[in-house]
Amino acid sequence: MSASAPESGVLFAEPGMRWRTVTYGPALCALILVFEVLRGGAIHWFGLVFCAVLLGGFVWLQVIAGRRHISVELTDTHLREGTEVLPLRNIAAVLPEVDEESWDDVDWQSARALGELTGVPRRRHGVGLKLRDGGLVQAWARDHYTLRAELTEALERLSTGPDSDTTGQDEEKEAR
Repeated sequence: MSASAPESGVLFAEPGMRWRTVTYGPALCALILVFEVLRGGAIHWFGLVFCAVLLGGFVWLQVIAGRRHISVELTDTHLREGTEVLPLRNIAAVLPEVDEESWDDVDWQSARALGELTGVPRRRHGVGLKLRDGGLVQAWARDHYTLRAELTEALERLSTGPDSDTTGQDEEKEAR
């Protein structure tokens, strides 16, 4: 996607992790400080400040990693899973959900998960995608039902929209 391309509207997004989690550790330390002040006696200033900074720092790093590697964004033109971006024109179909009562495994469940992680992240569920080149991959999200619905609608809009733009790009790539 070129830098001059107009931004598409976001159809679905999950941030990965939220910034508010950074405040939980320091807030707990502040609560302990209040208890120590109300109780009287020795107040452990250094220990509480040290723990608040340490907890906030570690969680800050986790939030940065989570927002980079387990965030999901679907627009009219692409699906981003972590740091991997998949143009919608490369997706042939959204595969059906897994039948929980079936004994048979579905092929897309063992396919590569999108993103740079080795599999579908914890507390996320896979959505099977068939690519135009015949391959299978797994998209994933916490709210996989909404991702599946939005992705299906986006692919339908893409297939019924004017194809002259994407067809021309594909023909140019094949000519090279």
